[in-house]
Amino acid sequence: MHTISEKLQQFQRLLEIMTELRAKCPWDKEQTFDSMRVQTIEETYELVDAIIQNDKILVRKELGDLLLHVVFYAQMGSETDDFDIYDVCKSLNEKLIYRHPHVFGETEANNAKEVAQNWEQLKLKEKGGNTSVLSGVPDALPALIKAHRVQDKARSVGFDWEEREQVWDKVQEEFTELKVEIGAMDKDKMEAEFGDLLFSLINAARLYDINPENALERTNRKFISRFNYLESKTITQGIDLKAMSLADMDVLWEEAKKIERTPNP
Repeated sequence: MHTISEKLQQFQRLLEIMTELRAKCPWDKEQTFDSMRVQTIEETYELVDAIIQNDKILVRKELGDLLLHVVFYAQMGSETDDFDIYDVCKSLNEKLIYRHPHVFGETEANNAKEVAQNWEQLKLKEKGGNTSVLSGVPDALPALIKAHRVQDKARSVGFDWEEREQVWDKVQEEFTELKVEIGAMDKDKMEAEFGDLLFSLINAARLYDINPENALERTNRKFISRFNYLESKTITQGIDLKAMSLADMDVLWEEAKKIERTPNP
């Protein structure tokens, strides 16, 4: 791989290119923090998609696109004398050193769980940092990811099940309460209880070290693959999908499942 010196050369070149683009490119000159915001979100999701695909070449490309946004924001910040890439890197370096006393200090941490607990405690102590355990969870996070984060943060201060198997009683309790409200057809309470059930299932995923976002995305992709197979088969057979019975659809669905389970030669 490349040396630190070679990496710094490329990073310097990137900063020089960004400065030139802001000075000479009409499109780049017009961009603002607000105009870049949505694009940054899109680039982040494209990176996540590349990671899910386990496509390392695509991951490298998407990392570059995301890094461009970091450098872009830093360049805009320097133009208003608010901050520049030096300030971004300096504050990040200081934070990493402060939050890893087991590496740069005398604190001991023997496993990842202890590191995470120390991390959360140090965040609360930082000057101008978060004032409560859950205050660092962004409001704009998707609900599924937010549920996992708030549960994880609560765990860092000891608010968790004594034994992970206990969570299944909670899941069953929430499922029973949901069925009661479904029987009563109270839409508001049905939604509330459905949320409680989802929250308990995400809690179970956390306790068993399952990433619920990844798990759901795997199922999404599996469903899409099977449904695309079903749809393509009806097209080649000249059949109207809407006119098919559920039983006929299920035959093709099982074919798709069988193909998934068949190992590649």
